[in-house]
Amino acid sequence: MKIGVLRIGGPPTTLPQFASYPDMMMELIGREAHDWRVFATDELELPPTPESCDAYVITGSAAGLYENHAWIPPLLEFIRAAKGRAKLVGICFGHQAIAQALGGRVVNSPKGWAVGQNEYRVVRQEPWMDGAETLRLPASHQDQLVELPPGAEVYACSDFTPLGALVYRDHPTISIQLHPEFQPVYAKALIEARRGHVFTDEQADRAIASYTGPDDRERMGRWINAFLTQDA
Repeated sequence: MKIGVLRIGGPPTTLPQFASYPDMMMELIGREAHDWRVFATDELELPPTPESCDAYVITGSAAGLYENHAWIPPLLEFIRAAKGRAKLVGICFGHQAIAQALGGRVVNSPKGWAVGQNEYRVVRQEPWMDGAETLRLPASHQDQLVELPPGAEVYACSDFTPLGALVYRDHPTISIQLHPEFQPVYAKALIEARRGHVFTDEQADRAIASYTGPDDRERMGRWINAFLTQDA
């Protein structure tokens, strides 16, 4: 399967030892299982047409959709053009971008940051899932989707993030606000890099302490891969 990754940022320059966000996504879904192509969307590179790949994964980003970046309007237009013409998977910023492009609304949430391991309740079972009732994955966001786009339904959420994971009924698209591609070592390093200027010591300590026990990164990777390959 030919999968395009729309790269929208990456690890901070203070963390050069870590892989790029596209590399993280390829490792999560299966680097050897697919034919990958990375598009530097944050540098205004987009696929020539939606049919250039069978599916697209839209990565996370430090940017907000309400910010004045030249690459945001073309990205949203591409998402609208790709509706029904290629499968879409959105992660964190990608989750928000797909929803906003298709009629939802994203805001800088007054709730503040979700950071550390977060647990979502699975509220809807889909054919590409395995019956799990919860998902425990890294979170790193202060923006939130607050209005669903037409055709979207929630399949997993938390009280803090009630529109946290979506499946679209009128085109093959799924998205999640959490970061299944973040390995705990990277997630903790990112928190430490933001200690003192984004997070207070108390916030950072609590988030770091949440990374104990198993998580569902591998499960979410399997789910995304199953969604991408079903009926392919």
